[in-house]
Amino acid sequence: MKVRDLTLDDLPAVLELEHLLFTDEAWSEETYRGELVDRSGTRRYVAVEDDGVLAGWAGLSAVAGQGDVLTIGVRPELQGRGIGSALLTALLEEAAVRGCAEIFLDVRADNDRARRLYERFGFTAVGVRKRYYQPSGVDAIVMMRQSRPGEAPARQGVGT
Repeated sequence: MKVRDLTLDDLPAVLELEHLLFTDEAWSEETYRGELVDRSGTRRYVAVEDDGVLAGWAGLSAVAGQGDVLTIGVRPELQGRGIGSALLTALLEEAAVRGCAEIFLDVRADNDRARRLYERFGFTAVGVRKRYYQPSGVDAIVMMRQSRPGEAPARQGVGT
């Protein structure tokens, strides 16, 4: 398993998986292109390869000491093999380098597997965004993790 930067060359695989994983709530190609060529320096996207295949990807926004996990996706047939943990670890390491004291994320209220992953990494629920995901109308649970700048992320939960 290899963690590396996500590139524009990865877009076809990301978009295929994005629609498989997130269906009607998937990000568009235009959104990803905009994120990957963002020149503000506030974004970082990483990917995991497994035997030369894009296994998953994730993105972070970091501004003024606050990080936001923007997206995490793992190929369905490879879930449960630590890819989500590797991606989240990479994002938390980047957030620490950028001096983020707080990291936030939104997770679907019905995505128990993802919520358990985030909880293992020290995230706690701090709010709810009612009917956030559209068109499904599923609530988003807002989660936050506090850390000290330079702190290494907790690595827990192998197999996620």
